[in-house]
Amino acid sequence: MRVQRLVKQVLDRILAFVLLVILTPLLVVVVAWLLVDSGRPVFFVYPRAGRFGRPFPMLKFRTMIPDAIEVGRTQKLSEDPFGLLHEDPRITRSGRFLRRTSLDELPQLLNVVRGEMSLVGPRPDLVEQASHYSEHDRRRLDVLPGITGWSQIHGRDEIEWPERIEQDLWYIAHWSLWLDLRILAATARQLFRDEPTPIEDAVNIERAKQARERT
Repeated sequence: MRVQRLVKQVLDRILAFVLLVILTPLLVVVVAWLLVDSGRPVFFVYPRAGRFGRPFPMLKFRTMIPDAIEVGRTQKLSEDPFGLLHEDPRITRSGRFLRRTSLDELPQLLNVVRGEMSLVGPRPDLVEQASHYSEHDRRRLDVLPGITGWSQIHGRDEIEWPERIEQDLWYIAHWSLWLDLRILAATARQLFRDEPTPIEDAVNIERAKQARERT
């Protein structure tokens, strides 16, 4: 198993670098489209919780209006300012296409090359969310977060927090290179599916409330 994990680390960086080179023309097209459709900034960079909870700047193509988080708070669109809404008005025209095709995640290949992420693993949560993890939840931080993962092909944004945690922990307990290959293949089949309808993250909303009450 230790050898497999070493192989995974090496393959992650090699494959991510190769994909970045191959996909450079596509990345340039997306950058140009975003500049025309919604202007700067092209990238959305926000701290996420990496392995062992260490923060790192996760890259995405920007799919929402600038200052979307602050707009959500000001307009009180949801109790969860970091969550998405069904037909979220903050998502741009180009952003809807990028989200539906998952092209907005491509810049994370650079995070993989830098060793901050893996191609496959639990999706990285916001640092604020990770700070409210229970001891049970924190086990999902034992591995590098991934661009895609077991929960991404088993419900994505349509499953509730407790179920997503259990799926991530199942993946960690049953990990193998073969399982990663299965997940990558399943992810490729889902690239052009309809955008999932997000559900309200009731668990993290309540945890955030409790944290505010303690301060």
